[in-house]
Amino acid sequence: MEFLSSINNVLTQHLGEFGPLIVVGVLGFVLIAVAVLLMLNQPEDPLKKLQRSTTAPKKEKKPKKDQLRNGGRNEQLEKFATFLEPKSEEELSAVQLTMRQAGYQSKDAVRFYHFAQFALGILGILFGVLWVTVFSGGQEFTGTQLLIRVLIPGAIGYYIPKYWITRRVEERKQAITAAFPDTLDLMLVCVEAGQSLDQAIVRVASEMKSSYPEISQEFEVVAYEMKAGKDKDTVLRDFGTRCGVQDVRAFVTVMIQSATFGTSIAEALRVYAGEMRDKRVMRAEEAANKLPTKMTLVTMGLTVPPLLVILVGPSAGVIADFGG
Repeated sequence: MEFLSSINNVLTQHLGEFGPLIVVGVLGFVLIAVAVLLMLNQPEDPLKKLQRSTTAPKKEKKPKKDQLRNGGRNEQLEKFATFLEPKSEEELSAVQLTMRQAGYQSKDAVRFYHFAQFALGILGILFGVLWVTVFSGGQEFTGTQLLIRVLIPGAIGYYIPKYWITRRVEERKQAITAAFPDTLDLMLVCVEAGQSLDQAIVRVASEMKSSYPEISQEFEVVAYEMKAGKDKDTVLRDFGTRCGVQDVRAFVTVMIQSATFGTSIAEALRVYAGEMRDKRVMRAEEAANKLPTKMTLVTMGLTVPPLLVILVGPSAGVIADFGG
């Protein structure tokens, strides 16, 4: 007991009131890191290896589509799937949709996202601990100040991936919105040239790859799903949901209604493409009309102080001399 008391006193003197707690937290993190490394590098169970070898011929008889469906996933993250994926199916679907809207189509995108949040949060906490212990220069902190300096970097690190994904989603939506009118024009040309809607989608996906890669990627997904035999209405609805753009959702509705009622797809595309071009011009005019309002405060801030100095400065100097 005396030994523990002496250690507690030394830590309190050098690290402050929460010195023992900080040391325990750092040791706990080190133990967790060591445990994770041991789990990743642990040898395979001989019994499981024997079972796999005995059942290997049966597995070889499985069709290739099952291998393609289950393949391509990170084996290291697979071990921690219960920690890196939401428990609820609705929450998991929402996160998967957000990752796809951000342009990350990988099967492990959700796991990488949660792993990045966990890793950056731990690094932020470690940075906070180093800040209050090593880089503080002997400065003493109260309990509240200590918690703020330790927890705030951890919270920042935890929310950095969320901020990045949100920003990526908005940038991608803007890119799709800007590219959509030109995409409809090209699709209209393809349909009027005699191609079907499926062929037009494939052609648009290949032609738009260099100029508008975001919408080209979405049309490639639509083309692959149609080739796989998925229902066309479902594919188009999924396309509108993935993009998350109101113009694309309206286009999907127009295409589904045109196919349902048997009207001309070319005529529907011609009308909707014209509306999208007009809408793009209106957005440009709106941005141009907002510019003078945004520049008003900047102009006043940069011009009024120099004018005051020029106009009032001489008078202020004369008044000061007269008063003196």
